[in-house]
Amino acid sequence: MSTIAELAPFGPADDTYHEFSDDPYELETTWWSLNVPERGLGAWLHAGYHGNQGEVTWRVFAWDPSGTDPGRLAYYKHAPAVPMPDAPDLRDITFPGGGFSVKMLRPLMDYHVAYADRDAGFAIEFEHHGVHPPRRFTPGEPPMLHNPHLDQLGHLTGELTLRGERIPIDCYSVRDRTWGPRGGPHSRSRKPAYLRGEHKVREPGGPRWREIERERGRGRIQYIFGHAGGQTGFLGFVRPQDGDARGWSPLNVGWLLKDGQFQRLDPARSRMRDFRDPATGWSAHMQVELTDTAGRSMEAEGFAVSHMCEHGAGSNALMRWEYDGKIGWGEDQDGWRLDHFRKMLAALRATARS
Repeated sequence: MSTIAELAPFGPADDTYHEFSDDPYELETTWWSLNVPERGLGAWLHAGYHGNQGEVTWRVFAWDPSGTDPGRLAYYKHAPAVPMPDAPDLRDITFPGGGFSVKMLRPLMDYHVAYADRDAGFAIEFEHHGVHPPRRFTPGEPPMLHNPHLDQLGHLTGELTLRGERIPIDCYSVRDRTWGPRGGPHSRSRKPAYLRGEHKVREPGGPRWREIERERGRGRIQYIFGHAGGQTGFLGFVRPQDGDARGWSPLNVGWLLKDGQFQRLDPARSRMRDFRDPATGWSAHMQVELTDTAGRSMEAEGFAVSHMCEHGAGSNALMRWEYDGKIGWGEDQDGWRLDHFRKMLAALRATARS
């Protein structure tokens, strides 16, 4: 367990790959997101480096209302287990096998990111300018039980080329980094109830599909954010496992951005309620109530505009948010195990029979 203080700042060395332990499941990620609201389009660039296995898996994808699965997305490229035996300098890197590039322009704040697939008529190139120094989420807090993690809101400007069409990028979105063991035994609960195959809920009752969503030991994770420029917005990790029978789930870590000032969320007074589409099981509409550690509060209402479903269960959704008289944009990252999602979806789709 890390002993890093909750508010300890990151330093320039955190722009590089960190020292790996001898754990074979050691993993370090770099992730970038963006959106083009007028097109209902979201996009990701993500790379996970297994340093002790000498390989990197990278993905680039863009989604819009025209399709949700990898075969129908606006663009999708997944390059698994590409050899990368030595940790390169993450401050100036092009991932092998035709991957994207990242170049640090100002430590911890500003970056140039680019990718091109000429055969598909697809390309992304932008600069990410940090709105604030990266925020730390400390190991020991779910879902980062073992791993240090940072999130940072940025102002992105550049251009996306989709099927040969050049589309301007000018948005506010989030990047993150995580490092430490992931996968293998680190992804499996050691709690006795889990080992016995039991998935109890903290507060039984309510609609059956909501009760199933609250089953413990399922590895559920939900990550939501939305920002209207660099002055207003929020980011939080949702804990459905700790939710109540009415569907309200706490946000245990994250931030509130109000009047240009960031504060950490108060997990005892921040919560989200999700309304799912019974046809897909994916988030359609959300209510979010936020209070930070300074006592400031905000209510947000979110609507899913488009979805990307990479693994056949939950989705990544581009979200349109309304709060404080503003409209913001961001994401809902809704992670499920397939068997758990299928069980919830069957209950969500159930019809009354006399």
